[in-house]
Amino acid sequence: MKISKVKEILNARVICGEEYLDREVMSACGSDLMSDVLAFVKEQGLLLTGLVNPQAIRTADMMDMKCIVFVRGKMPDDSMKKLAEGREIVLLCSDFQMYKACGLLYSNGLCGED
Repeated sequence: MKISKVKEILNARVICGEEYLDREVMSACGSDLMSDVLAFVKEQGLLLTGLVNPQAIRTADMMDMKCIVFVRGKMPDDSMKKLAEGREIVLLCSDFQMYKACGLLYSNGLCGED
């Protein structure tokens, strides 16, 4: 699924990385615990989280994730935005709760890890 489609499905705002919206993601992971992301995510994909600190960006970078969606209307600060820009990670912000955001993406064909 293209990141632009994720943006549309989640009615999300682009925080940074608009030039990368045509990238494909094959899976998604929803977690506020970055240790779980590090332990269980295997494929490049998309991270949905409510954790608004630099560790979310660093974790996504380590896992080769292309996009982070901040749920519950959470907004990253400028230092996080700069960190993501340097790593070419798209940041989106959605007002949906994590459960609903994950469900919407799943029901539209974006699967999680098997």
